[in-house]
Amino acid sequence: MKTSYPKEKITAVLLEGVHPHGAAMLEREGFKVRTFAKALEGAALEKAIADAHLVGIRSKTALTQEVLAKAPRLLAAGCFCIGTNQVDLACAASRGIAVFNSPFSNTRSVAELTIAEAVALHRRLVDKTREMHAGMWDKSAEGAHEVRGRTIGIVGYGHIGTQVSILAEAMGMRVMYFDIVPKLPLGNARACKSLNELLEQCDVLTLHVPATSRTKNMIGKAELARMKQGSYVINNARGSVVELGALAAALKSGKIAGAALDVFPEEPAGRGDPFESPVRGLPNVILTPHIGGSTEQAQESIADDVCTKLLRFVNVGTTTGAVNVPQVELPDQHTDDPKQSRRHRILHFHRNVPGVLSAIHRTIAELGANITAEYLQTDREYGYVVLDIDPSNAGEIVKRLKGLAETIRARVLY
Repeated sequence: MKTSYPKEKITAVLLEGVHPHGAAMLEREGFKVRTFAKALEGAALEKAIADAHLVGIRSKTALTQEVLAKAPRLLAAGCFCIGTNQVDLACAASRGIAVFNSPFSNTRSVAELTIAEAVALHRRLVDKTREMHAGMWDKSAEGAHEVRGRTIGIVGYGHIGTQVSILAEAMGMRVMYFDIVPKLPLGNARACKSLNELLEQCDVLTLHVPATSRTKNMIGKAELARMKQGSYVINNARGSVVELGALAAALKSGKIAGAALDVFPEEPAGRGDPFESPVRGLPNVILTPHIGGSTEQAQESIADDVCTKLLRFVNVGTTTGAVNVPQVELPDQHTDDPKQSRRHRILHFHRNVPGVLSAIHRTIAELGANITAEYLQTDREYGYVVLDIDPSNAGEIVKRLKGLAETIRARVLY
């Protein structure tokens, strides 16, 4: 699709080893793509995205207010992961920068890892492997159990939690779950009325919740004390959810028989950097470097999902899937209609105050242009309106719209 801004002049910067499929998608569209294997910070990050129209990151790169201020051309940011807490979403919205993520693409990968860890903990596979590598042969069945017939307690019954539920039940486990929002149980899973009810009955506790003030240290000393003697803890959600000092004490006392952790409150910036944790070196503890969604299938799927959203925004103006600005779904330009192909599409982010739409309409009418289609969504603070206009002086229209006090960003798409 032809746009008013030459695609070969659009620069996309992808950091943290985003799957090559993402770069290939953007390059096929004609964009200029620069890739970085690691996260960047400070002056290096600001320099890398200074001329970027699109930026793609994973979980380690922080797009703060200061960083966003140094990227005046930035139209959109893609988080090639589930979380978006590494981006100052409010600041991005105030600058008319749409932020997209991929909340579902790594669901299966995380769920499979969780089930694998549940089995490995019950069979003490990490300890057995370490002993064998050290030349020690111990064929004892002590402390080894089947997962069949055991109860798994899932905290957070969303996309990942429900996948864990299905897989666990297929393994013969009894499934219980707790969520702050009522959720329909799948299969024979049973909802708990409280977190305490779940903690007191489960043999395996697995966490699948976001990082919020409510979930910070939600599993601490008191919660671990409520759990069964010899139960297990799995956290593949967010590092802030489990208080590691309390978990280490429970592991040392034998209250908790084992744990698997893929996320941590503080994580090294890159490969080779030192890792410290209170649970390092403890028996029957599986530690992995935030790889829950790090499978080839998941990373390619994430790249496809996020880049599709970025391309739809750049080429069409669609903000569907954005986490920080109003979501507007738009039809593509109908180039088979000669009259419609000459129309202009104008994208306008603005502060949501009374009278702003009237001011936009008045500005366009004063220039003698006719609006043929209009797509609008608002939230409490911002509005996003897309205007299809009959052939006219689109450049002058945008210039006038930029002069409105309520305007955040306006541009001609085509």
